[in-house]
Amino acid sequence: MAKVLEKSEVTATDGTSERVIDHPAWVELKGAVERLRGWQAADGSIDRAAADAPPQQQVATTVATITAAVAGLSPLLVHDADYHAALIRDLDAWVAGGCGVPDFLDSLLAFQPAAERVDGRQHLVVFPMYTQNGNPNRNFEAVVIRMVWPSWLAELEATRYDNPLFCGITFEDFTPGYDTNSAVLFPETVAVREVPSRFSWGAIFCDREAARFRRVTTSVVDLLGIGLPDEVRDLLADQQRCQDAFVLWDMVHDRTHSHGDLPFDPFMIKQRQPFWMYGLEELRCDLTAFRAAVDLARDAEQGTVARELLQTARDVQIAVLFDRMFRFPLTGSRVRNYDGLGGQLLFAYLHKHDAVRWTDNTLRIDWDLAVQTTTRLCDEIGALYRDGIDRPKLVHWLAGYDLVSAYLSPNPASRWAKGAEALDLDKLPRQLVDDVHPDEFPLSMFFEALGKKVKDVIASTEGITAQAA
Repeated sequence: MAKVLEKSEVTATDGTSERVIDHPAWVELKGAVERLRGWQAADGSIDRAAADAPPQQQVATTVATITAAVAGLSPLLVHDADYHAALIRDLDAWVAGGCGVPDFLDSLLAFQPAAERVDGRQHLVVFPMYTQNGNPNRNFEAVVIRMVWPSWLAELEATRYDNPLFCGITFEDFTPGYDTNSAVLFPETVAVREVPSRFSWGAIFCDREAARFRRVTTSVVDLLGIGLPDEVRDLLADQQRCQDAFVLWDMVHDRTHSHGDLPFDPFMIKQRQPFWMYGLEELRCDLTAFRAAVDLARDAEQGTVARELLQTARDVQIAVLFDRMFRFPLTGSRVRNYDGLGGQLLFAYLHKHDAVRWTDNTLRIDWDLAVQTTTRLCDEIGALYRDGIDRPKLVHWLAGYDLVSAYLSPNPASRWAKGAEALDLDKLPRQLVDDVHPDEFPLSMFFEALGKKVKDVIASTEGITAQAA
C-alpha cells in the first residue's frame, strides 16, 4: 500500500503555494484514471465478460499508479491526509475484491471539505461516481478543485445565509466525466455500499457557471438587440465578478431547499412527482436568492452592511434573470426538463406583466419593473407552498400545474391539462406521473426561434472553464 504522510509529518499549507496540477504525479494520476475509466461498466465494475476486458494484473498495476500518485500529492494537501489515506485503502480493497461494483463509503466519509473552508485551498478528489449533467455512469473521476471562500462570503454565511455544508469551488483540472455540462461535486453521486444518514458537504463550480453565463448571455444580448446598462456590460466582461455573483447565488439557492413553508422536502426524500414540481422548486430557490440580493443591495445602500457588497448583490440579480430566462430554457433535452421549465416560466411571467417586451425584433427590459415582477412571482410560488401544507399530494400537484399553465401553454396531447377528470384517480399519485407528457410545456415560438440561433453557442459551453470564457 502506498503511504500517505501523517499530518504531524508535514508542514500545514492551504495549498496555494504549489499547484497540484503542476506536479508530475498529477499527470500520472490523471492518465491512470483515464485508462481505468475505459475498462469500467456503467456500475463501476470491470466487466470481465467483455471481449476486451483487461487482465486483473493490468488493472492492479493501473490502480497502483493511482495510489502512488495520491500518496505523492498528499503532502501538498495536508488538510486532506485522512481522506487520501482512506482513498488508498478503498482502492486497494476494490482491487483485492476483484474490481466489482465499487464501494468508497469510507473515503467519502473521510472527505470533509466544508469542515474548514479556506479561500484558495486546493483539494484532490478521486471517486467512482457519476457527474450530474455529465456522465451517468459510476466511472472513476479525478478532479483538482480550489475552494472559493472569500472573507465577504464567509461573513454573509455567518450572519445572514447560514449554510455550513456549502462549498464554492473552481476547477484546476479534471478527467473526462467533467469535460461535460456538470458543474457540481455532490457526495450522493459516489458509489457506496449504503447511503449515509446525512451528507456533510456539497460543492458547486462557480467558475463554470460564470463562464457559460457570460458566453450564452453575450450571444443572446447581441441576437435580441437588448439595450444594456453599463454595469451589465461590465459584468459580462468580468469573469471574477460573475464568479462572485454565482457563488453567492448558489449559497442562498442551496440553503433554500430546506427553508421556507415546505409541504415536503422535494429533493432529499427522493419522491416521485411530476417534473413541473421540481421546476417550481428550483425556480423558488433561485427567486429566493434574487430576493435576498435585492435586500442585500438595499442594506448596502443604507449602510447596514458593507458598501462593497452592493455591486455583487446587483450582479446576482442580473445573473438570475439572464441565466434563468435565456440559458436554462434552451439547455438539455425537452424530456421532463425541469430547469428549462423554470426558465420558461420566469420569462413568460415577466412578459405577461410587461417587464420584458419583444417588439420590432428587439427585446426590451424594464429593469425596475423586472425586479418588482420577479419578486411577485417568488411570492406566488411561496403561496403555493404554504397552501400545499394543507393539501393532499395530488391536489398540490394540480395546483402547481395551474400556476405553470396560467403562463405556459400545455402540450395539446397532455392528459393532465384536461384536469383531474381526465386522470385515473384510482391510481396512486406516483403512478399518475406516468401520464405526464415528456414535453408537457413545449417551447414557445420565441424560444424555438432563439434556440436555433444559439444552439451552437450553448453546445460550445460543454466542459468550459474560466480560462476558456
